[in-house]
Amino acid sequence: MRRSRRTRIVATLGPASSDAPMIERLFEAGADVFRINMSHTPHDKMRDFVAAIRGIEKAVDRPIAILADLQGPKLRLGTFAKGKEDLKQGQSFILDADPKPGDSKRVHLPHPEILEALEVGHALLVDDGKVRLVIKEASPTRAVTEVVVAGTVSDRKGVSVPDTVIPVSAMTPKDRSDLDAALGAGVDWIAVSFVQRPEDVAEVKKAARGRAGVMAKIEKPQGVERLEEIMELADGVMVARGDLGVELPLERVPGIQKRITRMARRFGKPVVVATQMLESMITSPVPTRAEVSDVSAAIFEGTDAIMLSAESAAGKYPVEAVAMMNKIACEVERDRTYRGVIANQQPESDGTGADAIADAARVIAEDLDMAAIVCWTSTGSTALRVARERPKPPVVALSPNLSTARRLALSWGVHAMRADDARDLEDMVERSCLTTVAEGFAEPGDRLIVVMGVPLGTPGATNTLRIARVPRN
Repeated sequence: MRRSRRTRIVATLGPASSDAPMIERLFEAGADVFRINMSHTPHDKMRDFVAAIRGIEKAVDRPIAILADLQGPKLRLGTFAKGKEDLKQGQSFILDADPKPGDSKRVHLPHPEILEALEVGHALLVDDGKVRLVIKEASPTRAVTEVVVAGTVSDRKGVSVPDTVIPVSAMTPKDRSDLDAALGAGVDWIAVSFVQRPEDVAEVKKAARGRAGVMAKIEKPQGVERLEEIMELADGVMVARGDLGVELPLERVPGIQKRITRMARRFGKPVVVATQMLESMITSPVPTRAEVSDVSAAIFEGTDAIMLSAESAAGKYPVEAVAMMNKIACEVERDRTYRGVIANQQPESDGTGADAIADAARVIAEDLDMAAIVCWTSTGSTALRVARERPKPPVVALSPNLSTARRLALSWGVHAMRADDARDLEDMVERSCLTTVAEGFAEPGDRLIVVMGVPLGTPGATNTLRIARVPRN
């Protein structure tokens, strides 16, 4: 089973998509990757999701990627004696280390490390920015703030600190437990929330030990500031526009999205654009025109994947939301301007032999109107290098490692399959021809480019390309 579009679709699983028949319907509608939100998913349910997806994968004989999204360090207020309080603009309000229930003048902030890190002038955003506080006095046990944007605060509401570097790991004890369970279940990608520094990614990669790709979610100003360092270390990135739009002015988010997607392409790493893409489809069978334009803009930008969150996890129309994503992506990629926009964003070569081979494969395949570019890859790096070039012909990735094929299901334009190691170069070319015909990418008489590393089976050694013609008999 193959997709005709290059952009991938990530669908989040949840109450509206919790059983195998519904997950299968989402796959048939166009989902390539399934996201499991560990904030809301117990380990037993996560394992049920993985088992259902692997069953579908076996039935359709096509690798499907599974992304486990760690919750990260969630900051929350303590409780109030009355459950909630209305704060007025200009009033003083205190956050302190006292665990007693709060009132209209103060409340407990059960994060001593945050109180120690706050400085005068720093902002605190409560309940996704509905209430905004600015620090006037700061000490290790209390912070006196002024209410700049008034509103209601209530028990356990979330707190964001956009100006403050959180002096804690991106992994909480819950995340460590969730990570172990997800890796044990055999997920393909781990998403790390609230990444501020490259060390946050390194910590998860050390724990994962290559068993899953590690995706850095960019949703804090500190992560944006150190984006290039984070990108070098991560296996992929996510533009997490929800929290990014809380901690930064909303008008900055589109520009940051472009910066992240273009940098990810330069690094040759998958990038996912997420949050509120078809938000209205949580309750409506059709999206707004603005949402369609938003999704289209991400596709024109050349993002690897677009993601549905509550739309597929808890909405009334999960299948329709995935199908709409699929229709938008197919239409954009058919648009006469699409190839020109993608070509104008072509990144500069890194000056390595492997990148030169990938660029040459794209140029030759497009100039000679070849049916496909076939990449033999052990770790996935060959296919990622070719996908970075955003070639017009489809990219078929053949790997002896099923885990590699699954991870590549997230990458732009890559049709990944598991295949036994080739005996030699001629076997590799012959099987490339047979596979592309069997998968519907080529017909007898068509020409292909086969990209590989020699000696065969050497990870990261992309150094050879071969033009082949599919036999007519």
